[in-house]
Amino acid sequence: MTTTETVPTGLGDARITWYEAQGRPARLVVALSHGAGGGIEARDLRALAESLPPAGVTVALVEQPWRVAGRKLAPAPKRLDEGWRDLWPALAAAGPPVVAGGRSAGARVACRTARELGARAVLALSFPLHPPGRPESSRADELLGAGVPTLVVQGGSDPFGRPEEFPAGEHELVEVPYGDHGFAVPKRAPVTQEDALAVITGGVGGWLDALR
Repeated sequence: MTTTETVPTGLGDARITWYEAQGRPARLVVALSHGAGGGIEARDLRALAESLPPAGVTVALVEQPWRVAGRKLAPAPKRLDEGWRDLWPALAAAGPPVVAGGRSAGARVACRTARELGARAVLALSFPLHPPGRPESSRADELLGAGVPTLVVQGGSDPFGRPEEFPAGEHELVEVPYGDHGFAVPKRAPVTQEDALAVITGGVGGWLDALR
């Protein structure tokens, strides 16, 4: 079952689309926000919203206030964090432990706020370790400071940080071969787009099972 909820925040209304766990009470809620350049229609977010509910996991796809308002540019990181904090009670009210997550900028928000909000874990999709071509401007401190179990799912060709660039730490990492920042794979790659999505859903599903 899918429902949509509007949540007032200090930055305007946010919107949560709920994909309820199927056939049993939810054991976890996985809350996933979008990046700075797209919305919840991203292929990885949609794939997880389809694959996790049959495994007893509720997925909440979160649209931040700036996106709901129709603005094209995301606000500064502190403002993104404010919106996430304000909508968090609506996520926690579902009952099960909440895994905070998102893609790109959404992953950064989840990492920065996980400990203070009491997230069970963090799922970081396409974590932007650094701006393209600027590895010296690392955001590794955000990832390493999450303070809860963390899974990074990263494209093998992501210009914002390839898997081998990530520092050692407590986090786990799943590589999506040939994937770019949106997990798209070239047509000439020896894996298909469906294969890439299967790596994501399988890796995330296995990691969530281990959180029990």
